Amino acid sequence: MSSPTGPTSGLPVRMPRPRQSGRHRRPEPVTAPTAAPPLVLAVPGAPGPAARRLAEETLSIARSELPGLDARIGYVDAEGDAGGYPALDSVLGYAAAQHTARTSEAQGASDEEAAAWAQGPVAVVVPLLAGPDTAVLRRIRQSVVSSGSAFELTDTLGPHPLLAEALHVRLSEAGLARADRARLFTVATAADGIVLATVGGPEAVQAAGITGMLLSARLAVPVLAAGLDEEGAVARAADELRSSGSRNLALAPCLIGPEADEALPSMAAKEAGCAAAEPLGAYPAIGKLVLAKYTELLGIAAQPVPMR
Repeated sequence: MSSPTGPTSGLPVRMPRPRQSGRHRRPEPVTAPTAAPPLVLAVPGAPGPAARRLAEETLSIARSELPGLDARIGYVDAEGDAGGYPALDSVLGYAAAQHTARTSEAQGASDEEAAAWAQGPVAVVVPLLAGPDTAVLRRIRQSVVSSGSAFELTDTLGPHPLLAEALHVRLSEAGLARADRARLFTVATAADGIVLATVGGPEAVQAAGITGMLLSARLAVPVLAAGLDEEGAVARAADELRSSGSRNLALAPCLIGPEADEALPSMAAKEAGCAAAEPLGAYPAIGKLVLAKYTELLGIAAQPVPMR
């Protein structure tokens, strides 16, 4: 037996779904413009397999949100390309050379394409930082300035409501917070006070404090920000929470991961006498925030980031 489109196999034929109309219609997927500059993810900390895996997972999320995105990794504290961990300086230098070559090629193709390459930035550098770490940002800016090309540097990822969401998830994974703020059930080990720990100096603590207010609103418990790189700061924040009535404390690292020694949060939690959640890592919101910094700077209309 056959049909107008060929022989019948006896199996159901998957037909394309008709496009929905109205308010529930799915938006058309957005792709990166042809002349869009590359996104360079500036990864702080000592290069290593864990940092590479985290960076690659983060960029994988970003690419899934914006197909066609040219995304690269540059390690802020690497030297050259040793061990397969390209230094940020090297990545920016290569991007500059590519930009020059492509601009020359485009001039022979069409004036419009040449103008797009020439007018846009060579690349957009996004720091893989939850908040402003003064020392790390200084090194990133030095790399950008010393490259001598028109690179654009975005702000750090936070403070942002999506970071509060990610912190909430990490706390719930550790059994230190209820998993869903929309439900009323409680966890026996849930914290009634949280120290939000970060690195990078006073500016980083101030930014973490803003994210902490958002986290406090989600969990309905007090949250205090403290610097992991300031001696005794986490313990003092814990004492302040206890003096205000909190008894079961938790430490939530407002860190993506590579910007601080991985043992630092657990050491601070032990000193403060409380349990600790894991750093944010490659939580999906981190990849989406990286992409959002890139698209906002370039004026690309990407899909809005959903919040839970």
